[in-house]
Amino acid sequence: MELSTVDFAELLQLRADVDAEIRRRESEEKAKAAKQVLELIRTHGLDIEDIASKSAKLGSAPAASSRKPVEAKYRHPDDASLSWTGRGRKPLWVVAWIDSGRDLEALQIK
Repeated sequence: MELSTVDFAELLQLRADVDAEIRRRESEEKAKAAKQVLELIRTHGLDIEDIASKSAKLGSAPAASSRKPVEAKYRHPDDASLSWTGRGRKPLWVVAWIDSGRDLEALQIK
């Protein structure tokens, strides 16, 4: 079938038919996969709780608390509580510093 020769209305209908067929096949594939998973579970004597606990352990990322915090690269000279790692958006105090004509390098922690 040469698509360039097909009428516009027929193309729209074809697209609708293709979308419907994709949805139908996707549903069939999911059902087939679920059946295979259940067969594997039964074959190996597992239950859903076993699967859930094992997949949680396998798929879990390291806890964010295990990361080392990034050290500050910049600090306000008058207020030591104001610091910035140099990552992400500039804090308002850094933007104000730069807007006042001062150099960012003056804030660098040495």
